[in-house]
Amino acid sequence: MALDGIVIAALVQELRRTLLGGHIQKIAMPENNELLLTIKNNASQHRLLISCEAALPLLYLQRENKPSPLTAPGFAMLLRKHIGSGKITAIEQLGLERIVRIETTQFNELGDIAPRALYVELMGKYSNIIFTDESNVILDSMRRVPASVSSLREVLPGRPYFVPEKLQKTNPLSLTEETFAAALAAESGLPLDRALSAAFSGISSLAAQDILYRTSIDPRAGFSDLRPEETVRLFATFESVIEKVRNGQFSPVMYVRDELPVEFAALPLAMLEAEGLSLRAYDSMSELLYSYYSLRAKSARMRQKSADLRRLVQNHLERSQRKRILQEKQLADSQKKEKYRVYGDLLNTYAFQVPPGADSFVAENFYDDNKPLRIPLDKNLTPAENAKKYFDRYAKLKRTELAVDQELEKTVQEEAHLSSVLTALELATEESDLAEIREELAAFQYVKRQRSPKGKRPQKIQSHPLHFRSSDGFDIYVGKNNFQNEELTFKVASGSDWWFHAKGMPGSHVIVKANGQELPDRCFEEAAALAAYYSKGRDQDKVEIDYLQRRNVKKVNGAPPGFVIYHSNWSMMAKPRAEI
Repeated sequence: MALDGIVIAALVQELRRTLLGGHIQKIAMPENNELLLTIKNNASQHRLLISCEAALPLLYLQRENKPSPLTAPGFAMLLRKHIGSGKITAIEQLGLERIVRIETTQFNELGDIAPRALYVELMGKYSNIIFTDESNVILDSMRRVPASVSSLREVLPGRPYFVPEKLQKTNPLSLTEETFAAALAAESGLPLDRALSAAFSGISSLAAQDILYRTSIDPRAGFSDLRPEETVRLFATFESVIEKVRNGQFSPVMYVRDELPVEFAALPLAMLEAEGLSLRAYDSMSELLYSYYSLRAKSARMRQKSADLRRLVQNHLERSQRKRILQEKQLADSQKKEKYRVYGDLLNTYAFQVPPGADSFVAENFYDDNKPLRIPLDKNLTPAENAKKYFDRYAKLKRTELAVDQELEKTVQEEAHLSSVLTALELATEESDLAEIREELAAFQYVKRQRSPKGKRPQKIQSHPLHFRSSDGFDIYVGKNNFQNEELTFKVASGSDWWFHAKGMPGSHVIVKANGQELPDRCFEEAAALAAYYSKGRDQDKVEIDYLQRRNVKKVNGAPPGFVIYHSNWSMMAKPRAEI
């Protein structure tokens, strides 16, 4: 979700409370299109991150500093000259637009107070940071926009700053029922969810959908389809949301599915709560945004770092699948061997009845109640030579069956191993997890083992299984890869501990430390839910889980790590859940 006007309003309230009256101590540009202001206020230091990156415009307070380039860009140098020690005198939002104005004052070379302003525009691909003087004339901007790029507005030094009329929508902070209806009527050609966001500034598509959900109105309907009482109800719901914005009654929330952030908002969204997403409340909008983008960035970073390994494993898996299909076909062909043995036996028995030069012979098949069986013949061979040819073919197919059967078993095991590694890559949360998976692939010669620099010992991999505590106080451990699964099952778990695994699919070994006690039903359900989530079936509604005591789980000789067999187990259906 992009930052909408309501989120910006919550941020402005927080920035006023935290930064108003503070002095700018440091100005840096850690990244292209990114500005980091260090501000001291009330004996505390704050860092304001502003990004006008088209894909990810941002504005929030963060604790961590970021390294800056050795040579500061020109825009940073200009800001240092004009507001390097300036005092923040005003922070305001333009209506409910996604535009924040930060005003500063500083003494110029003549000793006069020189007001300056930073306009932070957080509007997707049009995002920008624009620096103006006291007359609202642009001194410079993070991204210069000439007339050849935009016909709405030039953003160049010396041009006046203004918001183009085409970007301005109806301000929802000052609405009556009549103006509300008129604004929606102007967008009557659109579905209501799109009409609300198109007609009013600061209302995102998600916020519009939530308002309609609360009003029990179909978002696909048009404004002209509404009955008068529905229009009144829609305005009342809309006005109740805007009233909270006017009064600054924000409740920053993030919605999470399976430990991954899905959406965030400055006000709770009933629509997402109804979908069953987990809710995390935050004290400030900055904390929420920092947490949201950190989690998203971490997930994206892990997928990027594991991309090469996933591609390699996927290629090996596809090769293994093709090999299995070919071997299964060879094995099916070898099942014809008995037919050739019967042909040979019958020819040897009835050789005296076969006419010379015949290309076939019908014999009574004493293996099948003397039913007649036609045997193809090579007319250039004697009956004995034809019989020998069939026996040779039988022997060859028998050898093929034995060899292919053994190779097929290895191929099926390899396919299962590679599938389990792919699942482990999906479960990896730390770089150490990827290092352990790479070590496993190297052990099976799928990749070359990385050599340590000469004279240095190989660095020991520190990766640990996930640890949970059940509602009844029992420790639950979840392996994230085959090495961890092996260690949990055969080193950490004792014989009386309970072992859980998704049935018939790659997944984590889940161990519940029983400590000699009997587990309550709730603990079984929680462990099964974790086993379902940390498996290949994590996206299914329900997953069948096998569970039994660890003493009944056996290691498969010669199999990859984490591969086990068991027989005396119970099963239950569980809904995948990433946390207890």
